Amino acid sequence: MSEDVVIIGAGPAGLAAAYEMRDEPRCVTVLERDVVVGGLARTEQYKGFRCDIGGHRFFTKSGYVDSLWREVLGSDFLRRPRMSRIYYGGKFYSYPLKVSNVLWNLGLLRSAAVCASLLAAKLKFRKSDDTFEDWVSNRFGRKLYETFFRTYTEKIWGMSCRQLSSDWAAQRIRNLSAAKAILNALGLKRKRSVASLIEKFDYPALGPGQMYERMASLAVKNGAEILLSRKAARILTSDDLARTVVSEGADGEMEHSCVGGCFSSMPLDELVMSLSPPPPPEVLASAGKLSYRSIVTVNLMLDQPYVAPDTWIYIHDKNIRAGRMQLYKNWSPQMVPDPSKSVIGMEYFCTVGDQLWRMDDRELTAMAVEDLKTIGLVGTDSVFDSFTARYPKAYPVYRTNQYKQHLQRIRKYLATIKNLYPIGRYGQFRYNNMDHSILTAHYSVMRMKGENVDPWSVNVEQEHIEEVGARR
Repeated sequence: MSEDVVIIGAGPAGLAAAYEMRDEPRCVTVLERDVVVGGLARTEQYKGFRCDIGGHRFFTKSGYVDSLWREVLGSDFLRRPRMSRIYYGGKFYSYPLKVSNVLWNLGLLRSAAVCASLLAAKLKFRKSDDTFEDWVSNRFGRKLYETFFRTYTEKIWGMSCRQLSSDWAAQRIRNLSAAKAILNALGLKRKRSVASLIEKFDYPALGPGQMYERMASLAVKNGAEILLSRKAARILTSDDLARTVVSEGADGEMEHSCVGGCFSSMPLDELVMSLSPPPPPEVLASAGKLSYRSIVTVNLMLDQPYVAPDTWIYIHDKNIRAGRMQLYKNWSPQMVPDPSKSVIGMEYFCTVGDQLWRMDDRELTAMAVEDLKTIGLVGTDSVFDSFTARYPKAYPVYRTNQYKQHLQRIRKYLATIKNLYPIGRYGQFRYNNMDHSILTAHYSVMRMKGENVDPWSVNVEQEHIEEVGARR
């Protein structure tokens, strides 16, 4: 029996799986549909400027992931201070929140209303926690939800917070409570402080793509084959095993034996649709119900050395279409080719095929410049060039009362294919950060070797990636 292994996708999860199998006596082939490695964590380059597709912090509680990152990148990590703010109602709010800043910006009357709303939420009987709106309002009060949660969340997901499952809030900010947030705002931090309020993080000098380009290079050096511009089109199964992956590229189809293991970080719905023979109709129907949000980043190059101290800014103002703003030079000075220049990434959340996704680069740039002008951090006459980056299916959508039942049905069916391992954010349809995606690959490799571990337990039992006091 062939021990060949196929890994679908060369993002953080796929490359971590390939790298971890460096000592395995198996033929490892990685199939990547794009022309570069890194997936959503790749670094886009244009005329010497380097930009993320969204900012990617390297911070983890996992000793395994921390060791892996340092083994791969060594001294090319920079230790960066976190500086982020919220733009709302024409004003900037420090994030994490600071009482003096909130009081000054909101004013005494609105601040009093927020506090009263918080107190009311704590005193009254808690309603259902089914939706994102319920989950946040029950913990922070309606006023704080409306001020600092609703607009930004609805920009990301393109739907009402009443349609978004509370699972997303519980997964991303589950350790955050109003009491902890207030203690942090007052500067009275607990010994084991609140998740999502880290003050420093690591970052590769040349952007996150540097990590995964090097990981790919090391995997190839250790015997793996990485084939770019090749899409996994079909996975042929028989006798409860994945046998062959058929890939498509410019030179036609290729067959890749995968009896040793098939690791898939392709979107879960696409994985189900690629199986041959096809799954039962109800499983295919569930795959068709999974939905995703995509991201378009408009990167504006500026003829000035400094814009603001932030690494990123959340844009909660409903009159501005951008959802977030990245100041990449503050992530690393090497993200620009000339210290007299700067680059800003304006992030827009959308769905493949909608009006924003269909905009051409000229229209997108005009919109980004107008948003930048409204925010007012910099004069738009300093913008001298731009480029855009699009990434489809960037975020799995947790729709209320829908996605869970479909996901469970799909998982139950995929479990019948004993050597098939869904990994990563897209492979497991879970809003994982990089470290959690890598851990799904790690657990899957362990399972392939016969160890009794569950790759689906990652980010269920682990606490949030950004908790202060964690391992680095």
